[in-house]
Amino acid sequence: MKYYVVADVHGYYTPMKKALKDAGFFEEKEPCKLIVCGDLLDRGKEANQTVDFMMQLLKEGKLIYIRGNHEDLFVRCLQEIASGGVHEIASGMSVHHQNGTWDSLLQISSMGELEAYNNASELVRRVRNSQFYKKLLSECVDYFETQNYIFTHGWIPCKTYGFYPRLEYKYNENWRNANVIEWGKARWYNGMDIACRFHAIVPNKTTVCGHWHASYGHSKFEKKGDEVGKNADYTPFYGKGIIAIDACTARSGIVNCVVIED
Repeated sequence: MKYYVVADVHGYYTPMKKALKDAGFFEEKEPCKLIVCGDLLDRGKEANQTVDFMMQLLKEGKLIYIRGNHEDLFVRCLQEIASGGVHEIASGMSVHHQNGTWDSLLQISSMGELEAYNNASELVRRVRNSQFYKKLLSECVDYFETQNYIFTHGWIPCKTYGFYPRLEYKYNENWRNANVIEWGKARWYNGMDIACRFHAIVPNKTTVCGHWHASYGHSKFEKKGDEVGKNADYTPFYGKGIIAIDACTARSGIVNCVVIED
């Protein structure tokens, strides 16, 4: 099977479509699937186009959607609004405003900011009845595995030692049986650090991940370019046991797409 893999699209439909076109996705004659390694929405202004495209692939049986930390944030934001927290979120005093989740809710609900603020219950109702919430989020998985690859968002759940920011990571052979809390933490991991510094990789497999901009790996481990800015290299980072593909789209304006046959 051929897999086209993207991550951290963040509601930037146009660059994602360009990446897929350049990779040959739309001309593909053989059976194939698109794998989204999390963070489909938030930050970009094309949430509805992105959702519509993913829904079409889902209907065609061509989508594998992996849950990212922004999927978690989306659900949490909606829960907080339903519990009466709309003032803090809409006024910018919340991570949901800073991370773009509030704006994604507005796009999906087709409501203006003032309208949503004054009628939070209607916002919640519309979002809960949306294709994204009812269909796509319900299809999310923590990881997808083939013979030679693992696809996930931040990284697989690991054994951790010490305290942040001096945490150390060790491979957890029982990661496939991790619970909801462990997966929730793993979605925030920097996979490049864990793979290249701590060598906590899946034996005999390569993990394809997003979440942390690939320029971090190029800068820190290859001494190539800056982590951010005009000299940053946002192309996929390849290391032992890892392919990191987050292009930091909100900053770079591009989405990475890797093609894998397995």
